[in-house]
Amino acid sequence: MSVGGSTVVSMTRSVQALAYARPSSLESTASGRLLGLETAGGLTPRGAEAHPRFFAGFLAAPQIAARGLLAVADVAAARYHQRTRPGSLDPVVTGNGDRLRFESFSGCGGVYARLDVLDEGLGGAETGHGTTNVDVNDPLREALSRMSGTDPMYLRVGPEEMAVTTLGGSVVEKKVPLPDRWLRGFAEAQVASARFDLRAELTGAEAVRFLRGLPRSQSRGRAPLWVVQAGRTLRPTTRPGPGAVCLPGPDRLMALERVLRFATGLRVYGPVPDGLASASAWEMTLPGMRLTLTLSPDPSRGFSGEGGVLEALATDDAAADAELIAVLLAWEPRIDPADLAEQSGLTADRVRAALTRLGTAGRVGYDVADAAYFHRELPYDADRAERHNPRLVAARRLVAEDAVSVDGDGVTVVSGERRYRVRESDAALSCTCTWWAEHRGRRGPCKHALAVRMVRRGSAAAA
Repeated sequence: MSVGGSTVVSMTRSVQALAYARPSSLESTASGRLLGLETAGGLTPRGAEAHPRFFAGFLAAPQIAARGLLAVADVAAARYHQRTRPGSLDPVVTGNGDRLRFESFSGCGGVYARLDVLDEGLGGAETGHGTTNVDVNDPLREALSRMSGTDPMYLRVGPEEMAVTTLGGSVVEKKVPLPDRWLRGFAEAQVASARFDLRAELTGAEAVRFLRGLPRSQSRGRAPLWVVQAGRTLRPTTRPGPGAVCLPGPDRLMALERVLRFATGLRVYGPVPDGLASASAWEMTLPGMRLTLTLSPDPSRGFSGEGGVLEALATDDAAADAELIAVLLAWEPRIDPADLAEQSGLTADRVRAALTRLGTAGRVGYDVADAAYFHRELPYDADRAERHNPRLVAARRLVAEDAVSVDGDGVTVVSGERRYRVRESDAALSCTCTWWAEHRGRRGPCKHALAVRMVRRGSAAAA
């Protein structure tokens, strides 16, 4: 059940009802502009609230903030693969005390966007703590698009202070699709980002030159584009050499164009290249803000199937550890795993596994700029992404059916009418199934290997 609204659940998709007190709007006043972003149900340190209030104050760079919010809304409304069905989920906002984070996911599940309005962008004013959806409707988008000049802008995230106790009347309700792939994507994007390092950095002028020179699309069937730092710019290449970063589907960076003329720099993050397509993160630095787009390894491949969270979900230790770590979170903008290890008495590896599990529930995200996790509470059913993960569900079914048996130098898993061999080498499991032959472990374990992990851990716990 989602906070602040009902969620009708099916095995692949649900409908989330977001209830707002009134539509968000941009108004002109005698002292400047007033941007009122209305909130739906969310979680705060005080518990669930129907219309939480996170911030009220003047923005240091109002036009840039407006453009950044539009970029996040662009991604929420986009489908970069199979464009026939547009996305429609309103962005999520989190108050972390010293910043506001606006997040969204594309309808196809392949692009994650986040605008961080930092302390200097908020004029030094503190924010509340918590997470909720914010209404970004079509009239508001049009008003933000037309906004120009340097007039002051007062931002209100949540209802007016005097109206908090009088919101018992009519509400504006949106019913939006909430696919399981979208929910799992948040968790997988966080896991992928935690493995990134800074690979390249450009000035604002070089960022503009590079992004405007990119092709608008990637031809179907062609190898992905790669880029590598060459002096002050990025050089496209077809070979992933040392320091290269994958750029699959250059058109998926189009949302950055909203803020391009305000850019002070561009930072590019990615994993150590291994020759195959990989995810990457593109961070536009702005005065008092950061806009980051994280791209899946292929435009036709959403984050939901990457499988980076499956090992953590398959352990009973991680479930119990996650409950302990969750108690220690306090809406921090930066989570230090070493501090959590000291407070909890857990090892650093168990803390990281617990954070991964919390990520599947939307309770933590990862900021590549800070190289740190942050606390948030996404306003949807926290256990649903785990319950409906196909490989995890299938692996648990195999364990329940006693389909895993140890014989000789390997393990046999019976699935349907077939038998698969699972072997271990350097703590990594391989399998004779088609999934393993195709992905070689790059998209997480197959259901057979996952079932073997569960059985072995269960046997070790019993011993």
